[in-house]
Amino acid sequence: MARDHFTLDFDPDCGDAPLTAARQDIVIGRWQGVRDLLRTTGADWLARGHRVRALAQACARSSTVESWLAAEPRSADALVLRAATETTRAFNLAIAAGRGVPIDQRRTDAAVTACLHAAEAYPEDPTPWISLISVARLYPSGVRRQELARWWDELHRRDPYSVEGHLQVLHYYSSRWHGTHGLMYDFARDAAGAAPHGCALPVLVQYARVEEFRYALDAAKGRHAAVMLSQHWNHDGAVSDVRRTWERWIMGRADGAVVPGELRDLHYLAHAACLAGLPDIGAPLLQLVGRRAARTPWSYTGDPEQQILKWRAELGLRA
Repeated sequence: MARDHFTLDFDPDCGDAPLTAARQDIVIGRWQGVRDLLRTTGADWLARGHRVRALAQACARSSTVESWLAAEPRSADALVLRAATETTRAFNLAIAAGRGVPIDQRRTDAAVTACLHAAEAYPEDPTPWISLISVARLYPSGVRRQELARWWDELHRRDPYSVEGHLQVLHYYSSRWHGTHGLMYDFARDAAGAAPHGCALPVLVQYARVEEFRYALDAAKGRHAAVMLSQHWNHDGAVSDVRRTWERWIMGRADGAVVPGELRDLHYLAHAACLAGLPDIGAPLLQLVGRRAARTPWSYTGDPEQQILKWRAELGLRA
């Protein structure tokens, strides 16, 4: 059977081989490979954002970015990576502390300062502004509305259709952080409505639906909320949202290979389509991503590998 011979690849770098090599350099404390990778990435903001986030995860557990800055203190790329790394470290502290337990504000302030320094060093780059909006969530009461709006304006001016940038604002506006379901969905739908045909921003609505699901699971605290949540993915509104995203994004998407920076977004839509009972959308999406798998959002509804293989089998997809 096809399912028996089909193996998923949960590569955290999403098939980005140069990124994998650079992350391996970080493990041994070598920063030159990281420098060369970011230099060659240039102003491809989608690839740059994907790479910086992955590199920051690796740098958060080492002193590699500090070694790079000691050697090249004026490097704009090093400052951008340091900002993302400080943001990652702050979130790691927050995760370790547990939800609702604030971390030392000095750590959050330090991450904000690093982001602002990076933005000054590399004025064209939207990446520091994404990091800045992300770390804003860690303030117990958020940040002033005017400040968030200013940071958003800076990001939007540099990369108006950044999915990751919009996603950080969506998280900020979610009920799990500093907003409400309504505010989160309004932001997602407004962004989707303003996006040109073929742009990935409509998938923000699927991100919002996952965020709402996670909030409901947290609120249930292990109680049997499955009856209420069972229709979370397949009620009329959810189904319409999936079809709308498919039509506005995928139907206008340029033909070609899936780049690493869009793999997660495609899995969010594939997950939504499968759970919404839309085989005409789920099948081509799973065919498009092929063996290249992402753990989220599948991990929120079960075992990622089992779910993807199950849906592939049910949809009649072959290796």
